[in-house]
Amino acid sequence: MALLSVIRRWAFRDGMSIREITRRTGLSRNTIRKYLRSDAVEPKFEVVVRPSKLDPFAERLSGWLKTEMAKSRKQRRTGKQIHADLVVLGYDGSYSRVAAFMRAWKADRQVQEQTTGRGTFVPLVFESGEAFQFDWSEDWAILGGERMKLQAAHTKLSHSRAFIVRAYPIQTHEMLFDAHQHAFRVLGGVPRRGIYDNMKTAVDRIGTGKARQVNARFAAMASHYLFEPEFCNPASGWEKGQVEKNVQDARRRLWQRLPKFPDIDALNLWLEEQCIAEWTQIPHGNLPGTVADVWAREVSDLMKPGRPFDGFVEHTKRVSPTCLVHFDRNRYSVPASFANRPVSLRI
Repeated sequence: MALLSVIRRWAFRDGMSIREITRRTGLSRNTIRKYLRSDAVEPKFEVVVRPSKLDPFAERLSGWLKTEMAKSRKQRRTGKQIHADLVVLGYDGSYSRVAAFMRAWKADRQVQEQTTGRGTFVPLVFESGEAFQFDWSEDWAILGGERMKLQAAHTKLSHSRAFIVRAYPIQTHEMLFDAHQHAFRVLGGVPRRGIYDNMKTAVDRIGTGKARQVNARFAAMASHYLFEPEFCNPASGWEKGQVEKNVQDARRRLWQRLPKFPDIDALNLWLEEQCIAEWTQIPHGNLPGTVADVWAREVSDLMKPGRPFDGFVEHTKRVSPTCLVHFDRNRYSVPASFANRPVSLRI
């Protein structure tokens, strides 16, 4: 290809004669004329298809190779063994032809696996009021002059993509229930189902497939707000990709500047205001208008949340003779009439 480029420059740019080009390159005049007349910018070589002695055995050889690939590596026949078996059937060609056929067959199979074996993926589309997605993230803020690591609860409507972020000190049932209460309040209602990963506050045990042993208190919350919880497959974050992306976007939009507030209540009030303000600035992408425009149409399809869920966690404890209850390395006093008695402790 480099020589052809030189020939074209000598002939068309420098005006050199074919005789001089022939002298410099050693090519025949007919070859030079052919290149220049065809106006080709790169040499093309025709591949002559010749009949091969392997052609009558090609179908059988392909079947053998397919069978061999299903075996373990140690049990597969080598190329020379396959060539010997073909010779027994009447093949009188060379081993190199068999080896070339095997290389081409394996290359075609690899291309097919890369293009069709990876599966087909369809973008998820949600109806108005159909679902919301929930996830946790770890972020930092300065509260009362001290840099603190917080657990941020992200809730996002799958149709309108309206979202709310709320910060908590830890990930417990009480924080989870409170996050849902405020999310449904800000988003204007409850969709028909919620999409989660397999967080410990919601799933006690993961079964086969989609089978889950749901935590009793989490199930009670879902029953109270009348939505159906659904859980993603393990390590399959794309099944709730909208809220996964919201975690990244919120980290850039809200947490990157390390917000400073006197306490966590002031921080959550600011987070709520910022999220609602961003609805009006972020285009929806799939539907006309901003997130706020689509949310205004979706809110009528959401069910009103009603009274808040009583998000306590219940434990059975025994009161000490000194009228104290021990929980989470702390001691709490109770009335003297409960001394030495078992009590129900709601956190």
